[in-house]
Amino acid sequence: MKREIIDASQLELTENVVAIKRVTKVVKGGRNMRFSALVVVGDSNGHVGAGMGKAAEIPEAIRKGKEDAMKKLITVKLDDNKSITHDILGKHTGATVLLKKSPDGTGIIAGGPARSVCELAGIKNIRTKSLGSNNKQNVVLATISALAQLKSPEEVAKLRGKSVEEIVG
Repeated sequence: MKREIIDASQLELTENVVAIKRVTKVVKGGRNMRFSALVVVGDSNGHVGAGMGKAAEIPEAIRKGKEDAMKKLITVKLDDNKSITHDILGKHTGATVLLKKSPDGTGIIAGGPARSVCELAGIKNIRTKSLGSNNKQNVVLATISALAQLKSPEEVAKLRGKSVEEIVG
């Protein structure tokens, strides 16, 4: 899967904090408390990314997570009714997410972590099902993995050596 580099400075990105966890490290003198933040950023127009940040304070962890997410932006192929171009399965470690194309008026039918990714990607009509692990970080990364694998009808037609009309039907 090749990854194209997207310049985040030209996009108007919004952020959504999916999860904040308090993590501890047991050391000789006791416990070190820190915070881990899972942040999703997107422009609601086909660009989305997720990142993790860890710091002693929550705002700093969120800032780091946002910076990490901006480095990992992907482009999502959408069709004319703001849905995905075809059904797809995304996997990341133990989490598997099924994304299904939906007609206009369906809305976003998704659980918390997958919903935030779909909303910030600009998807308006989609059905999702989280299979396997329900760990928020893995579900978000599995959803992004699925969205990164999407192909437009033009790309599929070019790969198969057919016209777009033959592919779409």
